[in-house]
Amino acid sequence: MREYKAYCLDLDGTVFRGREVIPEAADFIERLQKKGIEPYYVTNNASMTQQQFADKMKTFGITAPPENIMTSSISAAKYIKRWYPERNVFMIGTDGVEEALRSEAIERVYDNADIVLMGIDRNINFEKLATACLEVRKGAVFLSTNRDVAFPSEKGFMPGNGAFTKVVSSSTGVEPVFIGKPERHMLEAIQHGSGFKAEEMVMIGDNYDTDIQAGIRFGIDTVHVNTGVTPMEEALKKEIPPTHCIENLSFWEI
Repeated sequence: MREYKAYCLDLDGTVFRGREVIPEAADFIERLQKKGIEPYYVTNNASMTQQQFADKMKTFGITAPPENIMTSSISAAKYIKRWYPERNVFMIGTDGVEEALRSEAIERVYDNADIVLMGIDRNINFEKLATACLEVRKGAVFLSTNRDVAFPSEKGFMPGNGAFTKVVSSSTGVEPVFIGKPERHMLEAIQHGSGFKAEEMVMIGDNYDTDIQAGIRFGIDTVHVNTGVTPMEEALKKEIPPTHCIENLSFWEI
């Protein structure tokens, strides 16, 4: 395994599991930092801000610069800023989406929107979904932070942003542009902001269908770790397998 300049790590299932850190991942990050390399963190979770993620990582003993945390909401805001400059947005979401739009100086509106952006919202209701449908029907560009239809919790699997996005797309007949993994937009945002070449980047994750697929679609090397969603033997059988498969990040010598 060769050395890279941009190590892009998934979070849940790769760096931590819920409220527990994966020790081998924390050690890997520390080894990178000792070599002067600050990794990037790539998560579909749009509910939290970069600072909130950095604070969570700190509880695991990991120092992560907020600017190196690429959430699907941050990526969505950068996507809007790059491809739809000076456009306003009707958003569904929480702190993560709101802060991401604010960081790019994107105007929020509640009607006559140029863009509808959907992120996970635990206070979702009929009025918000109805407004999204009305704005999309009027011609607003339809974006969604991610297509995850469920996410794990202590009680079991809860409905994810992808499930609510399907309500709007089913009602309007309009399919959104999804920003999060397995799409390439988050990795593209890192490259656009940093100037790394594709051969200098690597995507590391536990979920073949999101993390590894994102790397494959973006055209960079991928490393599957056997610490989360997709078993290693299953990842190896895929038509396009990961560039490398390892049990955990302690097996990667850097």
